[in-house]
Amino acid sequence: MPELPSHGRIQPDFEADAALMRRIASGDRDAGRELMERSLKPVLAIGRRMLRDPIEAEDLAQDTFVRAWKAAGSWQPGQARLESWMCRIATNLCLDRLRKKRETTMETPPEMQDGAIAADDVLVASQAGLSVTDAIGTLPERQRLALELCHFQDFSNIEAAERLEISVDALESLLARGRRTLKALLMPQREELMSSLSRRTGSTPEVM
Repeated sequence: MPELPSHGRIQPDFEADAALMRRIASGDRDAGRELMERSLKPVLAIGRRMLRDPIEAEDLAQDTFVRAWKAAGSWQPGQARLESWMCRIATNLCLDRLRKKRETTMETPPEMQDGAIAADDVLVASQAGLSVTDAIGTLPERQRLALELCHFQDFSNIEAAERLEISVDALESLLARGRRTLKALLMPQREELMSSLSRRTGSTPEVM
């Protein structure tokens, strides 16, 4: 018996996504606005969570949509749900910004680096972000969607369950299994990242 009776209803509508991307690739601005309406909330949530600056998060959202517009012609049907694809673009752009901030700080003489410790933390955070992003991409589809909605897009459990058309209990089961899988996948990097953070902050970081 399938774990979720509604499994068929939560499969991404790849055909509709592909049609929308073809319209965007042809220069259809209405299609671009539709993509923005679908993706703005999660993209902004990622920017605010990772960059900790609402203004920079808005700039990040604009960059994300520009990148998506330019890449529309290379969209491959079935590669991912559009919202998930947009979130990956936003996450990668956030990591790029974090790296650039660190590089700028490293170019500053030590006596002028008031935020030297914070810069090191940014490096470790960006390394962790890359590992988590890569690991989440390998999860089973429903576990990945649940984690993306709740941990990257700031949906509540109730909102995420409604989005996936499943019960809250089923969502929590997906989240629990997804977290267990992530911990196993990230174990090789876990000790190194914790050690790096501990050296830089003098305390042991909280682990997911």
